[in-house]
Amino acid sequence: MSDLYLEAIEQARVYDVAIETPLQLAPKLSSRLRNEVLFKREDLQPVFSFKLRGAYNKIARLSEQECERGVICASAGNHAQGVALSSHKLGIEATIVMPRTTPEIKVKAVEQLGGKVVLYGDSYSDASVHANELCEKTGKVFIHPYDDPQVIAGQGTIAEEMLRQAPADLDAVFVPIGGGGLIAGMALYLKKYSPDTKIVGVEPVDSAAMHDSIKTGERVTLDQVGIFADGVAVKKVGKYTFDLVQRYVDDILLVDTDEICAAIKDIYEDNRSIVEPAGALGVAGMKKYVLQTGARGQILAAINSGANMNFDRMRHVAERTEMGEGREALFAVTIPERPGSFLDFCRIIGDRNITEFNYRMSSRSEAHVFAGIGITSPEEAKAIQQALEAAQLPTLNLHDNELAKLHIRHMVGGRCSLVKNEMLYRFEFPERPAALLKFLNRAGGRWNISLFHYRNHAAAFGRVLAGVEVPLEDRQAFESYLDELGYPYVNETNNPAYALFLQ
Repeated sequence: MSDLYLEAIEQARVYDVAIETPLQLAPKLSSRLRNEVLFKREDLQPVFSFKLRGAYNKIARLSEQECERGVICASAGNHAQGVALSSHKLGIEATIVMPRTTPEIKVKAVEQLGGKVVLYGDSYSDASVHANELCEKTGKVFIHPYDDPQVIAGQGTIAEEMLRQAPADLDAVFVPIGGGGLIAGMALYLKKYSPDTKIVGVEPVDSAAMHDSIKTGERVTLDQVGIFADGVAVKKVGKYTFDLVQRYVDDILLVDTDEICAAIKDIYEDNRSIVEPAGALGVAGMKKYVLQTGARGQILAAINSGANMNFDRMRHVAERTEMGEGREALFAVTIPERPGSFLDFCRIIGDRNITEFNYRMSSRSEAHVFAGIGITSPEEAKAIQQALEAAQLPTLNLHDNELAKLHIRHMVGGRCSLVKNEMLYRFEFPERPAALLKFLNRAGGRWNISLFHYRNHAAAFGRVLAGVEVPLEDRQAFESYLDELGYPYVNETNNPAYALFLQ
């Protein structure tokens, strides 16, 4: 089977539309990590993503009869553009089913490439089901985004290019994983022609479908996936890709949102390009690998897989970058309302840079401060916390508190003595009209909303924080209501940051 894949990679038809992208040295990151770091610049493709390779290789091999029927796919982003451009190049009609939550910039990009867009559902899963239904009705050929041998072979051409371009043998290659098509194609080629190269997949910690499947020994379906790195937000990996990853990939690393944001900045500082969150996974994983293994003097390559970044999302990236790089600490500090206590706090902080400071008197006896402080290492954050607590200033480290980082930092001081029986929830609302109305209508006026905070991060789903007054006897009914609503949610009522700043 592997020989058939290798032959398919070597015979892949990708260069009618794709380009051979450079393998570029990243001098600043190389110096910091003390390894030779190389970026494979798939963000330079005509559709700013590697997805063009697999889509074109599949479509270019269709029979004349299949071409006359046309093609169809489901995608919210890069695969959609790859299918649209490939079909346009070959004169084939293409229908692209996209979730209604897809940002308009991506819909317009597909239409400009000649694709006929059908908007359906709130998620990729909804769009995929509808695309397959249309396939059965119309006879069009379905172009899978990752679980197809020809798509996998098209992506594998990246590995062939890298081995020709590398200055010497590669010690390790770091590859983003969504459905698995990219790493499957690259891994089987690298293991054949560069067997000593370590192949490391990288997934977001909240979209770890391949990691969990490999650990379990069979394909698993995630209940929900993270929305930040939407280019790899896949609930279930492919059958072909799972088999290939099992056989040829050495390790899979998980990274969080802060680490992805820091990697986006690293890439920008080296070559002034801005990649999308999924496109920075390789670099984020590489940095974690070096930290964990202490690797020095090696040749390490990361796939910069795409650059379809919505500009509005840069606000969120910039906000989280310093924490991902370990250069900012967030603390909740309780300061007694007495003369000199605030001075004590400032003396402990010393000449460190205060990146954020939110304060409001909580009572006549104490105040809660939300503070961001510039640091040089996680150990320094621990030292600051210890110094504050030694000065009788109770301190909570908020580094891993998603509620605090997403919402509370923008809401400090928002208390109300009138609120009773408040429950606090984090939600992911689809970014479409009437999402909030659905939330309120389903509630039927039974429960009062006592707090609401929303931030738009230019993603398919919005992040919402809501407080609801729910009497104790209604708790079970309210949880049932939330389950029926269908929006992913997290109960944050017992989160300590909520107790300090909002409750």
